[in-house]
Amino acid sequence: MACAVKADNTAVSKTQHGAAVLALLGANILLAFGPWFVRMADVGPVSAAFWRMTLALPVLFVLTLALGEARRLRIAGVSTLAIGGACLAAELALWYIGIHRTRLANATLFAVSSSFLFPLYGFVVARALPSPAQAIALVLAAIGAVLLLGRSAELSAANLQGDLLCLAAGAILTVYLIALERTHSVHPVAALTIVTAAGVLPLLVAATLLGERIIPADWLPLLLLTASSQLFGQGLMIYAIGRLPALLFGLALLLQPLISALIGWTAYGERLGPVDIAGAVSIAAALVLIHRQSPRQSDVGAEATSSFSPANSISEPIHD
Repeated sequence: MACAVKADNTAVSKTQHGAAVLALLGANILLAFGPWFVRMADVGPVSAAFWRMTLALPVLFVLTLALGEARRLRIAGVSTLAIGGACLAAELALWYIGIHRTRLANATLFAVSSSFLFPLYGFVVARALPSPAQAIALVLAAIGAVLLLGRSAELSAANLQGDLLCLAAGAILTVYLIALERTHSVHPVAALTIVTAAGVLPLLVAATLLGERIIPADWLPLLLLTASSQLFGQGLMIYAIGRLPALLFGLALLLQPLISALIGWTAYGERLGPVDIAGAVSIAAALVLIHRQSPRQSDVGAEATSSFSPANSISEPIHD
């Protein structure tokens, strides 16, 4: 009987792991379309972030009530998610502004710093060093990011302000991810509702102070941005975090510049050269290497790159 229960738990764990991996892949694919929709919008960059949050909020609020998740929320979880939502708003504002003040490759390269900062946080909390395989994956991912984006990047005084804004955005995004990880037991829809609500007012105030155009003439790009980035992209990301190793989660964020490069190729004729392809292959190799390691971990919570306490093992129920 004990063996049967253990086998059932293992099967459930593998199923949840696979679902989380698919959610993570889907999230990064959808989020990669965000900058394209922001570029298409006829409002200011911070205003676009404001509408991304605002248009999603009524949908999320209704879903949270329909699922009966509002009564399960706890003050500690709400406050942590609210801080995370404020961080997401700040990250979007800084990044969207930075995109207009530096080269696009620079903006993407500095913004993906969270791909390495979030796993680093995991190692620090777990008080462990990367295993050889994990270290190799990190090196491959770093090489891939530089190859994919470094050829187009250009460090200069003219780009400095935008570069710093995008670098700050990447650091703030790490704080947002940590807030999500610490509250991963909250239902994803309820968590996303709190995050979204916390970001609306700060973005509106920032857009107003910057004197941006706020009311659009064409709502389609903003609706696409809301659906792809906030409702589905962030929703899938919140589902995946805390259920996957932090290193796998962090490095998967590098899929976004890869998908963005493919969008630039198809939409704007920005062809990918051999160096870009080599970078994409290097990132893919890093993700495959880490993914092959993850299912073999008998105690995910005890590993340096997984969720950071035994209670956060992927074998736990999806939510409380």
